[in-house]
Amino acid sequence: MIPTVHEDRADDSHARYTLTDAEDGHVWGVCASADGLFGEPRRGTYELFGWVPEVADPRGWVGSRVWLVPDDEACDPWLLEDAESLGRLPGTDSLVLTGLDDYEGPPEGHRASVRVHDGHRWLGSCREFSRILPDAGARPPLVLRGLAQSDRLRAALTKGTRRALNLEQAALEIHDDQGERLTERLFWSQVRSWRASSDGAGLIDLELDGETITPVPAYVRSVWELWLAGPPDTLGAWAGLDTRRREVWLDLVRERAFRRPRPDRPAGHAYELDGRHTTDEPGLYLALGEAVNGPGGYFGGCLAALDDCLSGTFGYTAPATLLWRDAATAQGHLSKALTADGEPRNLFAEVLEVLAEGGMHVTLA
Repeated sequence: MIPTVHEDRADDSHARYTLTDAEDGHVWGVCASADGLFGEPRRGTYELFGWVPEVADPRGWVGSRVWLVPDDEACDPWLLEDAESLGRLPGTDSLVLTGLDDYEGPPEGHRASVRVHDGHRWLGSCREFSRILPDAGARPPLVLRGLAQSDRLRAALTKGTRRALNLEQAALEIHDDQGERLTERLFWSQVRSWRASSDGAGLIDLELDGETITPVPAYVRSVWELWLAGPPDTLGAWAGLDTRRREVWLDLVRERAFRRPRPDRPAGHAYELDGRHTTDEPGLYLALGEAVNGPGGYFGGCLAALDDCLSGTFGYTAPATLLWRDAATAQGHLSKALTADGEPRNLFAEVLEVLAEGGMHVTLA
């Protein structure tokens, strides 16, 4: 008997991966393993000529949001996300930075001086920069192994035309061991090939074109693995993570919050925040989320989102009180931040202001 996935999803609740049509939610198939999901996304690479550091030369991961601020005020700052430094280019006075630059990224080059900061401190300056063309090597395919296919996918494979094998925009849902959706990845899906799978009779290994799929960065895997057994049941399970991985954790709690809304507590509730680990911005929002909604809880990931959460439907009703323990940790790490254009900002004070405006009376301890 050929395994079949039904459109009502009744048979896919405990599959690790579910491939769906992003437009109508139809399930193309479910499987237990996927090859090619993790990798290195294509990154913009920039040579910063005449690099003059203001701190020690950055090496390795620099920050989630690194800004290039031109001295010419007629231009807005440019953003590199998830930026890494490859260090000095041998035999030159240049520093090489890489990052994700699809949206607000720098232009191909800029022939005037630019200062660089990571949202907290100035890293240095350069006299000009230029984008280095990346290696356009082929991306490996995404292979869904042991896939139980739906009737609709089986019909498309049987037809076999290029149009039939174009599955349009698809969502690959990743589920935890209890069958709850952990996260998903969207991409344009083109079937390259398929073959009978060694994982069971009637199952197939489905190969999708990797050129339209952005791989999940390898560092994300370790955080996802912490969640695959289920959501955290203790406070501060994220505390030992670095900033980069805390942001992955924050993404997961944000996604879960919008799928599983919590009932608002009555007004007058007293909350308590453990501030020992609020050494960076994601840590601040993770601690705040747990203070309001318990382990794995969400209560904003930026000032605008925090303001939305204070308006209701995220476990809170104004007015209420918050005892912020070890507040000096956040105050010491987040009071001296920088805006995109490099102006000083006090993120700690801004968070307190938003909380106060939302009816949360905060006591610092």
